[in-house]
This record gives sequence, C-alpha cells and structure tokens, in this order.
Amino acid sequence: MTRTGVDEAFDDWYLREHPRVVSTVAAITGRPSIAAECADEAFTRACERWPRVRAMASPGGWVTTVALNDARRRLRRSGHERRLLVWVASTAPVEAPPPAWSPEVWEALAALPPREREAVVLRYVADLPVGQVASIMGTAPGTAASTLHSARARLARTLDPLALDPEENADAARR
Repeated sequence: MTRTGVDEAFDDWYLREHPRVVSTVAAITGRPSIAAECADEAFTRACERWPRVRAMASPGGWVTTVALNDARRRLRRSGHERRLLVWVASTAPVEAPPPAWSPEVWEALAALPPREREAVVLRYVADLPVGQVASIMGTAPGTAASTLHSARARLARTLDPLALDPEENADAARR
C-alpha cells in the first residue's frame, strides 16, 4: 500500500489507462477539456472503489463507461449536446487525434452519424472488444457489430471511393 492507501497496481493501471480514456471521451464528444475532467472523475471513483473495480473483468471498460456517462450528463445539463452533434458533423477533425490516423480519416470519422462514430472510437481508438463496445453503448453485441459494419462501409466509401467495385461506382455516381 502507498501512503494514500491505494496499492501500486492502481497507480500502474491509472498511468496505462488514463490517456486512452481521455482520448476516447475526447473523440466521442469532440471536447478535450470535458474529456479530461470526466476521465479524472471516473478514475477518482475507481480509486475509491479500487478493490471492487480491480476484480472486474474489464476495469478499463468500467472506467470508460463512467467517464462517458459523466460527459453525456454534463453535455445534457449544459444544453450543448445538440449543438455539439451539429458541430461535430460539420467541422474538421476532432482536436488532438492520435498521430497514427491521417487528417482525412479524422474528417471522415467526424462526418459519421454520432452512434457510428461512437462505435468506431470505442472499438479502434479505445481498442475495446465488440462486447465491451456494446455494453458501453447500451446495445446488444449484434447491434454494435452491425453499427461497426455500417460505419466501416461508410468510411471505406468516403476514404477510397475508387476501391468500390464497378457496379457500386456506377450506383455511387448516380446518387
């Protein structure tokens, strides 16, 4: 035990998970300042309940869910949620994307419908399994998988329209 009463396992876990949770909440909400505050609040709750959280199948999933719920609550309470959804759908990439993705990918991600964007961020930014994505989104695993499939198809059309087969190119040209 450290002098704060939390064992070193929490400290190690916190250092490993905190950046991922902040990135996930920031990518979903488009608000890095809220993301950092919500992640901090979620980790505070995890610290208070560390023996129970540590024993969970996915402590990282739990803390991500707590942070996202806090972010949603804050956005609802402040009346920013509607404006945020419009803003995210109509603006450039989310602030501070991980360097591995190009700006074009972030622009395409920002253009996705909110549920598809949330699923993609949870799966590929937060690196959570589909079952955990479903749990955080409050859906069945099949629904989460279907949402991810739709999002990937939309991203593929946006990012590489020439990669479609000739029939789809003809259909896309008519739309």
